[in-house]
Amino acid sequence: MQCYTELTPPTAVSHSLSLPFVSAQSNNLVVAKTSLLQIFSTTTVSIQIEDASEEARLGKQNGKNDRRGNDDDGLEASFLGVDSTLRMPSRSSKTKLVLVAEYTISGTITSLARVSLPSTKSGGDALLVGLKDAKISLVEWDPSRPGITTTSIHYYEQNDYNGSPWTMSTSESVNYLTADPGNRCAALKFGARNLAILPFNQGDEDVNMDDWDEELDGPRPELQATTKLTNGDSKKVETPYGPSYILRLPKLDPNMCYPIHLAFLHEYREPTFGILSSNRLPAASLLHERKDPLFYMVFTLDVHQRAVTTILSIDKLPFDLDRVVPVPAPVGGAILVGGNQLIHIDQAGKANGVAVNPFAKLSTNFTLKTQADLDLRLEACQIEQLSKHNGDMLIILHTGELAILSFEMDGRSVSAISIRRVAKESGGNLLQSGASCVTRVSSNAVFVGSDGADAVVLGWNRKSGQNSRRKRIEDIDGVDESLLDDEDEDDEDLDDELYGGAPALSKSISNPAESSNSKSGDYVFQIHDSLINIAPIIDSVLGSSSSYMEDEQKGRCEDVRSDLQLVLATGKDSGGSIAIIHKNIQPKVMGKFEFAEARGLWTTSVKRPQVKGLPVSKEKTATSGDYALEAQYDRLMIVSKTLDDSEESSVYILTDTGFEELTTPEYEKEGATIEVGNLGNGMRLIQVVKTQVRAYDGDLGLAQILEMEDENTGAEPNIISASFADPYILLVRDDSSIFVVVCDNSYDLEELERVDDVLLSTKWLTGCLYTDTTGAFANIQSDKGQKDGENIMMFLLSAGGALYIYALPDLSKALYVAEGLCFVPPVLSADYAARRSAARETLIEIIVADLGDSVSKSPYLILRPSSDDLTIYEPFRVTSDSTPNTLSSSLHFLKIHNPHLAKNTEEAAADETAGGEDEMRNKPMRAIGNIGGYSTVFLPGGSPAFILKSAKSIPKVISLQGVGVRGLSSFHTSGCDRGFIYADNKGITRVAQLPDNTNLTELGVAVQKVSLNEEIHALAYHPLMSCYVVGTSTRTEFELPKDDDHRREMKNEDVPFKPTMEQGFLKLINPINWSVIDTIEMDPCEIIMCVKSLNLEISENTNERKQLITVGTAISKGEDLAIKGRLYVYDVVSVVPQPGRPETNKRLKLIAREDIPRGAITGVSEIGTQGFMLVAQGQKCMVRGLKEDGTLLPVAFMDMNCFVTAVKELPGTGLCVLSDAIKGVWFVGYTEEPYKMLLFGKSSTKMEVMTADLLPDGNELYIIAADADCNLHVMQFDPEHPKSLQGHLLLHRTTFSLGGHLATGMTLLPRTTSTSILLDTEENADTAAEATIPAHQLLITTTTGSISLLSPLSESQYRRLSTLTTHLTNVLWHACGLNPRAHRIDRNAPESMVGGRAVVDGTILGRWMELGSQRRAEVAGRVGVDVEEVRDDLASLVGGLGYL
Repeated sequence: MQCYTELTPPTAVSHSLSLPFVSAQSNNLVVAKTSLLQIFSTTTVSIQIEDASEEARLGKQNGKNDRRGNDDDGLEASFLGVDSTLRMPSRSSKTKLVLVAEYTISGTITSLARVSLPSTKSGGDALLVGLKDAKISLVEWDPSRPGITTTSIHYYEQNDYNGSPWTMSTSESVNYLTADPGNRCAALKFGARNLAILPFNQGDEDVNMDDWDEELDGPRPELQATTKLTNGDSKKVETPYGPSYILRLPKLDPNMCYPIHLAFLHEYREPTFGILSSNRLPAASLLHERKDPLFYMVFTLDVHQRAVTTILSIDKLPFDLDRVVPVPAPVGGAILVGGNQLIHIDQAGKANGVAVNPFAKLSTNFTLKTQADLDLRLEACQIEQLSKHNGDMLIILHTGELAILSFEMDGRSVSAISIRRVAKESGGNLLQSGASCVTRVSSNAVFVGSDGADAVVLGWNRKSGQNSRRKRIEDIDGVDESLLDDEDEDDEDLDDELYGGAPALSKSISNPAESSNSKSGDYVFQIHDSLINIAPIIDSVLGSSSSYMEDEQKGRCEDVRSDLQLVLATGKDSGGSIAIIHKNIQPKVMGKFEFAEARGLWTTSVKRPQVKGLPVSKEKTATSGDYALEAQYDRLMIVSKTLDDSEESSVYILTDTGFEELTTPEYEKEGATIEVGNLGNGMRLIQVVKTQVRAYDGDLGLAQILEMEDENTGAEPNIISASFADPYILLVRDDSSIFVVVCDNSYDLEELERVDDVLLSTKWLTGCLYTDTTGAFANIQSDKGQKDGENIMMFLLSAGGALYIYALPDLSKALYVAEGLCFVPPVLSADYAARRSAARETLIEIIVADLGDSVSKSPYLILRPSSDDLTIYEPFRVTSDSTPNTLSSSLHFLKIHNPHLAKNTEEAAADETAGGEDEMRNKPMRAIGNIGGYSTVFLPGGSPAFILKSAKSIPKVISLQGVGVRGLSSFHTSGCDRGFIYADNKGITRVAQLPDNTNLTELGVAVQKVSLNEEIHALAYHPLMSCYVVGTSTRTEFELPKDDDHRREMKNEDVPFKPTMEQGFLKLINPINWSVIDTIEMDPCEIIMCVKSLNLEISENTNERKQLITVGTAISKGEDLAIKGRLYVYDVVSVVPQPGRPETNKRLKLIAREDIPRGAITGVSEIGTQGFMLVAQGQKCMVRGLKEDGTLLPVAFMDMNCFVTAVKELPGTGLCVLSDAIKGVWFVGYTEEPYKMLLFGKSSTKMEVMTADLLPDGNELYIIAADADCNLHVMQFDPEHPKSLQGHLLLHRTTFSLGGHLATGMTLLPRTTSTSILLDTEENADTAAEATIPAHQLLITTTTGSISLLSPLSESQYRRLSTLTTHLTNVLWHACGLNPRAHRIDRNAPESMVGGRAVVDGTILGRWMELGSQRRAEVAGRVGVDVEEVRDDLASLVGGLGYL
């Protein structure tokens, strides 16, 4: 059987919600990406903008991935200059997202809602998560173990709720969740006409009423202690919810047969919701009979009596209304959204509508204000409130264009509504695609989620009304614009209270020309932040990653570029992009040198000695002091070298992209260097060698030598590791003792006395120093923070596996001791205890360092075991009134999910076998403050990797492409900005940078996006010419065909608001700079359906074959005319490039063209061994050959049923799989003598197949098909099985649910041998050679942006992993209380398939490292194997893509 493994998480944002979730004072954004739930906090970053043009440029970047995007404070790009006092650059504040936590959900999220409960663990609001198949999970934040905890889960998926047998099932219906703004209840609409009400307990509601009158009602009772507490410490006596019940919508009103949408409304005393429905199905084709069939009703709900009362009803509404959008104060009511109009219904039932295109008047008799000249299409638009003062709302169209909805008020009543577009110069075209959700995150920013482009934080400011005030206030440095908006709104709210709400409101918005400033454009939008999105993935192809490079560049990138790269066609509308994906980091090499003797490298910059008589303050000028740009550059490099019979250390001076050896008289070369660092605020360069510590000044003059000699015993232990934190050095010696050095004010080094006897008696393995700038490890936390010099923490790992924390310079007592660190539990605390017989992790190194970028940095504890499978802990504090808030009682560590498993190549295995543990100690992890804008930690050795984290991701371990690394250091010069230098095991030293415009953190792989601003339909790679061919389309106005005899009366028809159709383009892209070098325009209404690179025979006489591009198109000129198709064959030829553009040296040349009178070309593929192609054209599949005269001769065919969605061949065999949109899957064979296509077998059940492919596994052949219900069907061709009817039926082995991930493509890939087994002995090598490893695997892409692998397993491996999955499902904690096993079962599967051999869920296996060492040993024992064997199995699942 197979294992399904998710390589990248989904990226398409489906839902979002803003609420105080982590605490009562927090501002959190919850983002749902189908099966991924992310929780963000928001922060405001102030950046400098030199001029208006720069600000416009930043707005147009649209969140492109640039290394400079991690440096929002501008420290890298600019420093204070001499004339800084004369010219003050303008400042702009941007709202940034900071990821708090993320969870993979065993379900499909369909809606989110917030509810404020009387008491929660965090003091914040609770979150309702609506899931497919009518489930609701009530979750809240648990600060005692930072993360979400499930309060309850509610199911409404029983068949009893469906009513009549012919009613749609729950899974086929649109199910969504809505919550009362007053937090009194929530409603889940599920099935066709069912509404589940979940009431919430709100305490004494009558006591908390705002309209309590003491004269009439008596004295106000005292509030009880059941109200929400700020710190969340409240005792819950009962559940926060009451018993739920179900309302049948037709019972509320008999005419409510077809409910369309409902939502709870604002500003009502009781829970009140509005429903848009009809008693007959609306249809555009029946407008002459059913015009205005909809009605809108408002009901008030008594949650305790379960009674519903109608308070409002409006009928004869337009047929195309599809949504109810509740409008908050100050406007109130609801907006009914249709394709051609917007209608506002206030609380009194007064309706005001506006027509946004000419079709509104033709489709309805409802009274509407005419703004038909806007020519808007409101289908799939999103609406969100912009201003709490005047009620303006933002409209995001399905094309990404922006518009503003304004209200004209007469007191508290709406007298009219109006819409205006946002001009391009004001940011009206910033969004590349439509929005799937919009959520307000601050007073001047909204989060715009999208399933077709990057999700963005869209901010705005207002140019009018407040300009003079802002100009005066912004002269003060660091003022946040959002604070100004808050002050403005607060002032306006205060005016409302003093002078009455209604008159003030009427005065402020009665004149839209003044308040909205439609002429001058009061709202100016710009993008503040973005989340990368590679959804939907339309097509995928593998291409060479280095063949297009020039010889010089190719030589520099040798051994550090993967063989292939995965290129994806992604996005919708103008968000169409090409995404280039690598599993590992492909460094941008600036320089390459032969340096075989290098073992370690350290770059540094040390200040020169002060000139006598010059005051210190005068040295630090703007041009020559610490703040000058040159002062930040690295100037020196010390290299530890191993010669034939000795070890030495040399010093080099750095150039722009290289280095030159420097000879100084006082520098001592003898001895291998252990570590290098700076002390004394950069005035001393410290070199640590095995036997001593050497201090140098800025001119490399030897200032001091500190010997490692014990005065009592006379022993001279060697130093094995060192850690720096100015002004301290921690030295770990080979006798398992530590030595702490301090640098005094005169820059002299001396030993810091070890007062605590534990420091002297305990054997220490390793340790590190950390400068705590955030107060995370302060003994007693306070808002004032810690002073410099008092925040140096020392972390020590004892030989017994315990963690000790000291606060320097106090070495009298450890502040924190955790004995259970070696057991790597999910949560580590000082009182954690494991059984004595529990398995321990063999730890060899620990490091505490900051990870993040300039937006957000936080400390992490990183553990390095002997296998290099890193464990990452995040510290957190738990405070309680019952215990003192000290470090020992409040500090805990939470394990971060890290599925990365280290690779061990043959070279690394040989090095480790020869060097042993000392070799590992000479390659310690290294914390680097700034590489490409990231604060990171590098892991050297046989599996080199960076631990990277951005503000929008958790820490990710990403391997560095190439062989093992001996040493790495930062490299910051004028020619290599924030780069790094490293020496590998082959003796090559490289100066490199992180790749440009590449996102390394959010997906766990390296992703580079290239925007084409057009929707992409197909993608192909030409291997010989090293270029890509892309089929795109744009929307153009549809023109009636002039030569159409069937519609002669329409020739003279003049339609001002014309419909749009797609027009195709074929583009040739050169990967040198990913630019379009050739474009072929298709005919109007011609859409490219498929593009493939095929090796075809071009001559019948010579049988010559050539790699050609085959393009299939569809011509659609209206729904009443038959679809036609065309088949093109292009060659990529070399031409003379354009002046100044050497990349334009290739062009597309048309070789052949064939018109298909019936049906579109939906798929092409190679077939057989003679260079023919298999073409899916309409309801036929034909084998065609290319003749010399440019015609395509058919030689064989097969009749299909309805619509062919996929055509695949097992290369060179003639075995094909054809998938039909209705009839399922056909397994076909092709013979060449004679030319013939034979049907071998077909699927036994009808299914809507989206894509399919063949997966060989040894002597067995499996057919994998993905249907429209997001299921993966595994079928097998086995003619010897009795149930197959001699092969006529494909055996349906199992069905695996993908959740909400709709598969769009499958690619059969070769599988490389996993490098997880250490080949240290001949026995292990023989075992690896005898292991049966399947040679193929399937790469599956989806509409949500996730990329997955379906890997065949051997019988023994399947049994192990299947049993392991079962145990892990029972042991692990699952978010939202969902069952992973039930999530992977198709509820509509036949009963005969239940209980069969299921596909192994790799998502559960990826959480193996979340268990502690004790639980891992227990679970592995239950499976019947050891922990190492489980690790090798897991590494082999994702290790088969070595060429990426």
